[in-house]
Amino acid sequence: METKKTEIKKTIVRKVDNKDIDKLYKDKDIRLAADIIKSGGLVAFPTETVYGLGADAFMEEAAKKIYAAKGRPSDNPLIVHISEIREVDDIAECIPDIFYSLAKKYWPGPMTVVLKKRNIVPDATSGGLDTVAVRLPDNNIARAIIKESGVPIAAPSANTSGRPSPTKARHVLEDMNGKIDMIIDGGTVGIGVESTIVDLTGDIPTLLRPGAVTFEMLQEVCTEVDIDPAIEHLLVSGEAPKAPGMKYKHYAPKADMKMLKGNEAAVLDYLKKEISESEIKTAILTVDEHRAVLEKIIADNNKENIKLLSLGSLKDMKTVAHNLFDVLRKCDELGVSTILSESFDESGIGRAIMNRLKKASGFNIIYLGEL
Repeated sequence: METKKTEIKKTIVRKVDNKDIDKLYKDKDIRLAADIIKSGGLVAFPTETVYGLGADAFMEEAAKKIYAAKGRPSDNPLIVHISEIREVDDIAECIPDIFYSLAKKYWPGPMTVVLKKRNIVPDATSGGLDTVAVRLPDNNIARAIIKESGVPIAAPSANTSGRPSPTKARHVLEDMNGKIDMIIDGGTVGIGVESTIVDLTGDIPTLLRPGAVTFEMLQEVCTEVDIDPAIEHLLVSGEAPKAPGMKYKHYAPKADMKMLKGNEAAVLDYLKKEISESEIKTAILTVDEHRAVLEKIIADNNKENIKLLSLGSLKDMKTVAHNLFDVLRKCDELGVSTILSESFDESGIGRAIMNRLKKASGFNIIYLGEL
């Protein structure tokens, strides 16, 4: 019996400027995106963190389409995006006072809060949990689509599950072409790593995923903040993830990846040895401050198989966060077999950068000397 082929639809791609939000409400492409959402379709759009893959958060079948398009496990909850703070009351209950303090300071912005969900939120959106993750993005295109849709939008990152998150529309097209209805191209995103996730369902706010709203920034508002131990390891079979990115290998390039953790001299000595001895196609993820030294070693050894990629500057860690996923995807484009990445101090946004690198490498870390 002949197997019926799945019909591949054409994904619409439209470029939209992140202009004044009142003008965006009148934009024909924003309205088309909203109509697709309302009809149960999938639209990828920019936020300030990464590109999201959106569907009606209240429509069970639409949420299931997200999992199918991404190849995402169905127990991995989705983040629900809203356009105004007051919309939280429509999807969550038993909201603690600390939520309002955090929202006043960091919304709109790259912070997701986990709250007790109302019954209107389907299990497909919440990953079967009795909680819901909610965010108010700081991006006019995202908020205009949500507002025009008239519903909260469930939106994980718009990439194939496990791959580096998309920071450009072309990244989305690489993974999602023919799988989703529309991509809104709003240019390169600003931050480059996904939102901070903080669980507010317990007595003490708990950091579930680090992001641009840093642990130190949460401490400015909260008397006490815990850090979920799952940040430092992958959950095992049977453990339910409380938030996206906790259970499965994430952000990963195709090549085998290792992280190098140690003092600067020890890391550079290790890289010098690897460069001189390696015969396989290898990418080295470094920083601007080490580029010249490593370029000289590569040139002195005539190693065309070594590809040097800078993540940014140690003087401005926001550049490292901004470039991280684009560089990981570039490793795939180069077709390298192995990736060696430098490590970073885990204060401020460095905690988010290291979290993504650890997950991308499957916590494959080589410890070198004293820090």
